[in-house]
Amino acid sequence: MAEEIMKIVPDIEEMLTNRKFHELRSMLSEYEPEDIALIFDEVDEESIPILFRILPKEMAAECFVEMDSDHQKTLIEAFSDKELTAVISDLFVDDTVDIIEEMPANVVKRILLHADPQKRKEINELLHYPDDSTGSIMTTEYVELKADMTGEEVFRNIKNTGVDKETIYTCYVTDSARHLIGVITVKDILIAPDEGMTVGDLMEDQVISVGTLDDKEETARTMSKYDLMAMPVVDNENRLVGIVTYDDAMDVIESGDTEDIEIMAAITPTDKPYLKTGVFATWLKRIPWLLLLMVSATFTSKILQHFEDALTHQAAMTALIAFIPMLMDTGGNAGGQVSVTVIRGLSLGEISMRDILKIWWKEIRVAVLCGVTLSAVNFGKMMLIDHVTLYQAAVVSLTIVAVVIIAKLVGATLPIVAKRIGFDPAVMASPFITTIVDALSLLVYFNLAKLVLGAVS
Repeated sequence: MAEEIMKIVPDIEEMLTNRKFHELRSMLSEYEPEDIALIFDEVDEESIPILFRILPKEMAAECFVEMDSDHQKTLIEAFSDKELTAVISDLFVDDTVDIIEEMPANVVKRILLHADPQKRKEINELLHYPDDSTGSIMTTEYVELKADMTGEEVFRNIKNTGVDKETIYTCYVTDSARHLIGVITVKDILIAPDEGMTVGDLMEDQVISVGTLDDKEETARTMSKYDLMAMPVVDNENRLVGIVTYDDAMDVIESGDTEDIEIMAAITPTDKPYLKTGVFATWLKRIPWLLLLMVSATFTSKILQHFEDALTHQAAMTALIAFIPMLMDTGGNAGGQVSVTVIRGLSLGEISMRDILKIWWKEIRVAVLCGVTLSAVNFGKMMLIDHVTLYQAAVVSLTIVAVVIIAKLVGATLPIVAKRIGFDPAVMASPFITTIVDALSLLVYFNLAKLVLGAVS
């Protein structure tokens, strides 16, 4: 669909230039708001307010939510007070909060000024929750029912209030003090065996819920685990204060995955798209990690210096220098494989600290199989192609087995330990694991070389 949208951009620009607004409105009505938002990235800034005003009213608010924050800012600054009030009133509270968090203070002030008092109160409440909490992504717009309601009363309630709710399919049942006591779907009410049955008769009273201060990524994973389209959010006294919808949960998972990928690549996470992040900002995100990894890599230099005499005074040892990059790369690759697997298992809740012995036992067996296979292939290659001595080939090949075992154990252990002590497991991914494995690989390599070659010299 993105490619199709890009193809019609020239036509859109031509219609804007020739002021064929009616035709343009008809064309845009055929697309989804998420797709139309892509068009705003392609047209010039002066055309953005005009294009937005052409959109059908019911589509404009949905499209506004999907836009880049820079385009949202451009529109807010271009809106009249009446237009801004109309757009804000059509936005769900959680979407408004997401937009506010990306805006400068002067724009935020104007948004809040044109929100109605009730929405402004709800916005301020959500803004007070920590960024990583479930409360920060929940919406206060949900359907709330009472246990004594009949089916007719439920549908009347939904008809009167549903237009302002994010979802009307799943409804939540509360008592007089707003304690969450049950959940019910519209389907449950429609197919009720007896028309006289109340919500209390039909509702599910075993409700899966989360707290406002629970980690939002955990909440998103819980929703995915139980295939929930919405998750009720309660306070410390089990009072219903909001819900998290499926689309917001997916945004959290996507954001978390992106952050983990950036951390695993030794980049400080950023909220801005790559092309919208300046050169200086990108430098700031990358240089701290590069400096840290450069300093930590000095361990390998120290190890090389320690064995310098042996390397320079023994011809047999000198020949082994050429194989150092291969050994370090093999160790880094082996450790990276298992660390990615373990980090994924931790993020999905499939493994925890108590599984570490099982993980070690499994990875040791896998490492032996991988190490022996690599060692055998390398031994043949060194003897047939590199034409080294039998003992030199044996040293390198035995080192490969040891390096793979060490790398697998380090790659499996560090993310679990990081999770246990409260760090992001992704921090212990490829860069740090590679640095540690490199140092250990050199220690094993040179000590084994001294042992074997020293014995035969």
